[in-house]
Amino acid sequence: MDELITFGLLCLTSFFTLINPLGTMPIFLTMTNDLSDQERKHTAKKASLVSFIIIIGFALSGQLLFKFFGISVNSFKVVGGVIFFMMGMDMLQARLSAVKIKKNEVKTYVNDISITPLAIPMICGPGAITNAIVLMEDANSYTKIIILLVTIAVIVFITYLILLSSTKIIKLIGQTGINVMMRLMGLIVMVIAVEFFFSGLKPIILDIIK
Repeated sequence: MDELITFGLLCLTSFFTLINPLGTMPIFLTMTNDLSDQERKHTAKKASLVSFIIIIGFALSGQLLFKFFGISVNSFKVVGGVIFFMMGMDMLQARLSAVKIKKNEVKTYVNDISITPLAIPMICGPGAITNAIVLMEDANSYTKIIILLVTIAVIVFITYLILLSSTKIIKLIGQTGINVMMRLMGLIVMVIAVEFFFSGLKPIILDIIK
């Protein structure tokens, strides 16, 4: 029982940190600034659903895909670190600006941003995907697999609720608060990026040396 609780807490904390719904919120707010509440809700719902499907898909078949394409988890971490660092740099400098769209382009715009960049790579990024694959490898029983899948569903649902509440949060903390949060989360994302990059690069270099 203690082992299951420990595994469950590991899944919960790691996925919440890597998916980082609070860090996704400023990007969501910025990119949906001109959308109605219904359109914003649809965007959040689709982004969350796509993210859930992708994370579950990689958790169940990630190792098979990596073997089929000859990709290692370490290479995935290196690329993920680069992507995270670039995202963190933009967030740190608050480069994101409001996007102006035409009314006849709203539907296409909602479909576009709900998949990229909201679902991929903001919610379902390299960190979350890699974490799902690694934890599935550690899940040596059906109970642990169920715990992992339920945890993913819970975190994605929490992310959806945070995105839905983003308009209320921005009224509470204001645009200045959003900019401060974006810079802070950008710094954290860049730190995670460095950790990801070198944790993947080190084994690759050691293999080359050998």
